[in-house]
Amino acid sequence: MTQLDDRCLDSFPEWLRSLATDASDLSGLLASPDSPEAARRAIAGGLNYLFKSLDLIPDGIEDLGYLDDAFVLRVAAAFAAAESPALREQAPTLARLARDAELIAELLGSDYARLKSYVRSLEKGAARGRTVDDILGDEQVRASFMHEITGWASSYTAPAFSRDAKNLIKLKSFLSTKLPA
Repeated sequence: MTQLDDRCLDSFPEWLRSLATDASDLSGLLASPDSPEAARRAIAGGLNYLFKSLDLIPDGIEDLGYLDDAFVLRVAAAFAAAESPALREQAPTLARLARDAELIAELLGSDYARLKSYVRSLEKGAARGRTVDDILGDEQVRASFMHEITGWASSYTAPAFSRDAKNLIKLKSFLSTKLPA
């Protein structure tokens, strides 16, 4: 195993354990009128991904099923942090998630650009019939969305993640295959 493999295998179980808390923390930034709109748009796209019925890695796949969700939140956080360095300073979760995106970039190599494009496209897509524009522009939709995030976070149970380098190979293979070109 490489040092990169070790860092990923050490980090990913924690990312899965903190996924619900991370989503809840990001939803607080989404709700804040002090957050710049471009940052809120990136966060809304990342959070809305949690509710997509067809995501990059199906949630039921042992070990890997929620890692794509954790990756998407981190890339969305990196976009939000880049849009507002002041927000990065005010929101420790956002700053941590944005820093974590660097490990994803290192792991995925050239496929990281495809993941970034995919996450950026989430700002224009929909999940459960709800777009980012709906979330940002309609207080009732946003309130319902925030309620759904709270419900999702309270029902989420972190899956096990085996410390096996084969999981990294499977993960990269899934993403390489499923990410749009």
